[in-house]
Amino acid sequence: KTQEFKSLDKTVSEYSSDRESTNTELSAVLEYYAKIKERCIAKPETYEERKARREAEIQGLKEALRTLQEETALMQRRKRGGGRRHSFLAAA
Repeated sequence: KTQEFKSLDKTVSEYSSDRESTNTELSAVLEYYAKIKERCIAKPETYEERKARREAEIQGLKEALRTLQEETALMQRRKRGGGRRHSFLAAA
């Protein structure tokens, strides 16, 4: 029986050691998962963030529209002015 107890004590010791190393590894994995989860899992935007993003987008679109309108106006002026020059040159 003494040998059996020694054998069981050794087995318990090995299992305890295995459990400790497994718990240490589990803690490391859970810590790593927590870090990754923060970076990878999408968080919903707040209303203020959405509103600010939309306002910036609208402002950018207004600026683009203004630029396009100015360019169109300049091109129309050039076409009108260019036609007069040709007719003036042709008459001379």
